[in-house]
Amino acid sequence: MAFNICKWSGRGKFYTKILLLAMLWVFGVLTVMELRKMELDVPVPHLNSRFLLQKHFDPYTSATTERYDLDPSIDRRPSPSEEKLVEDIQQRMPNLPIVYWNKNKNKPMGFNKTCARFPSMFDLEFNNIYWQTLRTTNGTFQFFGAYMDNRANNRLGPTVRILGMIDRIEPTVKTFCHLWFDGKKEPVVVKTFEYKYIWYKKWGNYKQGIYQPYLIACVLPQGYKQKIPQSVSIVEQMCDNSTNNLRVIYNKPDVKKDFAVCVKGLDFLHEDLSVRLVEWIELLNILGADKIFFYELQIHPNITKVLNHYEKEGKVELTPLILAGGQPNAPSFQHLYLTKKTNHKRQNELIPYNDCFYKHMYQYKYIALLDIDEVIMPKTASNWKELMNIVLPKALKINKDERASYNVRNVYFLDDLIHNHGWFKEIPKYMHMLQHVYRTKNFTKPGQYVKCFHNTEKVLTLHNHFPLSCLGSGCTSYPIDVDDAQLHHYRADCVKTLKKSCEEFRKTSVMDTTIWKYKEPLIQRVSSTLRTLGFFNNEKESGKR
Repeated sequence: MAFNICKWSGRGKFYTKILLLAMLWVFGVLTVMELRKMELDVPVPHLNSRFLLQKHFDPYTSATTERYDLDPSIDRRPSPSEEKLVEDIQQRMPNLPIVYWNKNKNKPMGFNKTCARFPSMFDLEFNNIYWQTLRTTNGTFQFFGAYMDNRANNRLGPTVRILGMIDRIEPTVKTFCHLWFDGKKEPVVVKTFEYKYIWYKKWGNYKQGIYQPYLIACVLPQGYKQKIPQSVSIVEQMCDNSTNNLRVIYNKPDVKKDFAVCVKGLDFLHEDLSVRLVEWIELLNILGADKIFFYELQIHPNITKVLNHYEKEGKVELTPLILAGGQPNAPSFQHLYLTKKTNHKRQNELIPYNDCFYKHMYQYKYIALLDIDEVIMPKTASNWKELMNIVLPKALKINKDERASYNVRNVYFLDDLIHNHGWFKEIPKYMHMLQHVYRTKNFTKPGQYVKCFHNTEKVLTLHNHFPLSCLGSGCTSYPIDVDDAQLHHYRADCVKTLKKSCEEFRKTSVMDTTIWKYKEPLIQRVSSTLRTLGFFNNEKESGKR
């Protein structure tokens, strides 16, 4: 009996353990089911349970505050086709004949495989993005652009002119032009006619090893004078395979417009002149500038915003620019270089000036080279066209030939010549030119620091202030009477070379409100543009208060 009781006692403990284990298992199953039920109640119906579990238990994700159905706005356009890519390159690099090359890339072009073959775009030697290089036994050439010149006054006849820089003065190396015409597989080869120096040696930098500005001429031979070449290469030996190839630019509409303005490379990386630039662009547009062509070295983001706005409106065209050869192009350092190396700066400026002139000489009757602090201001006429209608009869009365340029004398509107009036209350403070109506009484000397309307039928090479060489009867320039127009020059101080004269200028200042005849439309245009571009954000802030 005692044995049976012990036996049952052992069995009872065993069954008790089984029962407890069973109860624990049932409790565990119920717990898991309850947890699964909680997870499936998460209110994101379009996600599967596996993804929900992952999100719910991810300690780095806040499921209660973050939305997972948001779609970031990114550019989802497909990559461009090769044809579109070529078009984009052509737009960014107008001097590169990539469309012509792409059309003929699978054709054998040249005299043979080793003599004067048409170069692949991938074999060209580029320098600083936009320049192409030729290394010769007597100097290195840097090419920027090529242009067709078949103007009536060109005594050479139809000529391809190539703008660039050579690190030699009076280069003696003989070179050849490979002229490539559509439908012809071999180049037409002619000797380079001349290297036209775009500088005066008395101005300095007249030494070997410094890149000097030149305009090179390739005269079209008989049988090709009625045709326009697609591109041109310069080589040292007639049969050389070239490392350069420039698209020949020839923009010739049916009818010429009246006025365009060319602006040298803008160098304002840290200086925000955006608001003043808006006033200047709008004033020139009122005066009759059909388009303003800018070149960009380095500019403040606000200036970029302004120029992009006007480019969309068709009033402005912006071309990126860098310095040739080994000159600095890093931001800030480039500015320092141009500030310290004044003659280098002035020689480099001749490239965008002449490139702008040759690109647009068939589109406009007159091209003016202006800085963004200069305005050719008519005195009695309301715009430039009316001004030239006054000037031309006077000039032709003296000489029946049209002049190569018509120059306007310079007068300073210095920043500190405000006197005692303070600000003109009826004019916004941000209208710099409208607020600064005190100028020096005396003009700079005739022919000194002038700016011109350049006759596009007559000019060959241009300097900042006047033509350096001309077609036909030479560089004749008519001085526009100061009663008809004056060059308003808005500066903090006179140029350095006029330091002594500037003291005299300051002593005798006068009030000149000629610009005020444009006051109402100018204020309206500038204010509207600044508001559109978001320069008046403080208006919204003040409205909330």
